Amino acid sequence: MIRIVTLGGVLLLLQGCVLTKVVTVPMRVTGAVVSIVPGVGSTIHSGIDTAADVVDDVPI
Repeated sequence: MIRIVTLGGVLLLLQGCVLTKVVTVPMRVTGAVVSIVPGVGSTIHSGIDTAADVVDDVPI
């Protein structure tokens, strides 16, 4: 019974917004760290940020 309740809780947490945030937050943090690099950092950051926005817009 505990397994079923735990599985149900995990499935509820992995729906919609929570699932996309689990994917996009590390992407955004990486983009912020890379943006420190002179010259190419800003370009890479904007590309990663655009990809994270696309993942956020996925209809789950």
